[in-house]
Amino acid sequence: MTITLNAAPPRLRAELVVLDERFTKIAGDEYLECLYDGGRWLEGPAYSPAWRCLVFSDIPNDRLLRWDELSGQVSVFRAPSGYVNGNTIDRAGRLISCSQGDRQVIRTEYDGTRTVLASHLDGKRLNSPNDVVERSDGSIWFTDPPYGITSSYEGHAAEQEIDGCHVYRIAPDGALTVVADDFIRPNGLAFSNDETQLYVVDTPGKHIRRLDVDGDKLLGGEVFAPCEGGMFDGIRLDSTGRVWAATHEGVHCFDPDGTLIGKLLLPDVVSNLTFGGPKGNRLFITATTSVWSWLSTAQR
Repeated sequence: MTITLNAAPPRLRAELVVLDERFTKIAGDEYLECLYDGGRWLEGPAYSPAWRCLVFSDIPNDRLLRWDELSGQVSVFRAPSGYVNGNTIDRAGRLISCSQGDRQVIRTEYDGTRTVLASHLDGKRLNSPNDVVERSDGSIWFTDPPYGITSSYEGHAAEQEIDGCHVYRIAPDGALTVVADDFIRPNGLAFSNDETQLYVVDTPGKHIRRLDVDGDKLLGGEVFAPCEGGMFDGIRLDSTGRVWAATHEGVHCFDPDGTLIGKLLLPDVVSNLTFGGPKGNRLFITATTSVWSWLSTAQR
């Protein structure tokens, strides 16, 4: 099903706030382009180079949507979706999703069938997988706060079976292990470009932590950056190692040393973001009911 949009998507002037001269190296279009504005709470943008599209979640409406890069049209990718939140495209081009409603991490195969990658730990159901990334060794790492079970708005109200909200690793052979268990509610996560570190958002803690990756384990976990705009949600890194973070006032950009160097302000709460496009320099942003796009000099 194709969702009809205005022929000329609305634009928003790109409001950049420079807090450090290092942010002046980043430039881009004068305007942000609205690709879609009919969601309820949009999340989990994932760009597919093979499909030339952006897949994203409309969690309360229990559907995955697909924006086609060539036609500009938005269509329903899957409904119901299992109240999917975070998504990523693996190195084989398959979609990996965090299903809050089914309390599973799932992979969409080439023929459209779905494979469950994780659902239980020691016989107990996961809380509600939230965001997910893949490492080059084929392992899948995800966060598991309880947002999908605290009410029926983004999932199904249920009792929490696991004691705590953890960060997990799914090994290439399918084994599931806890790699970090000292978070309040872990949310967005992203590997450093050399994959020696993992950045993880703790939303109630209002900060991003940076942990060292030691094989299949995580070590350390000092605070990388506090949030100065409400709370953090999704995060992504660009090719220089700068961290781009979703906040209540827009997108914040951090230097690898943890300095907040600049902001891209938006009128709505930003939930997540990702880099995409043929050159990896198109920033896709999910912000409450809308998806925005900004072409810039920063790229993945």
